[in-house]
Amino acid sequence: MLFKSSKINEFRLWGLLLTMLGMGLMVLGTAGIVFWGHSGRIVAAIGLVVGLISMMGSLGIYFWAGMLSTTAVQLECPECHKLTKMLGKTDRCMFCKTILTLDPAKANITADELELRQSKSAQDVTTN
Repeated sequence: MLFKSSKINEFRLWGLLLTMLGMGLMVLGTAGIVFWGHSGRIVAAIGLVVGLISMMGSLGIYFWAGMLSTTAVQLECPECHKLTKMLGKTDRCMFCKTILTLDPAKANITADELELRQSKSAQDVTTN
């Protein structure tokens, strides 16, 4: 469970990794001029071009994740009670990484049972 996270956070992670890779390639490519002098320009050009392509890929992934985030279903996590976004039929909470689903066939309890439990807990709180 250490490496599991929500789908939106996974997209953002890949975008961040591509950004870091692109910046690293650009810096290392430019360092080629320092190490090899005049002949290092070819290494610098290759590093800058590949780094730019990686950065553009990162931009595309961040844009895609942003567009998915605007249409994602928002719901309250039953474990940590924080508002989280869900993509697809199953996803994980962004905060506590609990598996969430809106599909009754994949859930352990039905929505009616969940409503019944919530109403009972609300009644218990009001009676105490």
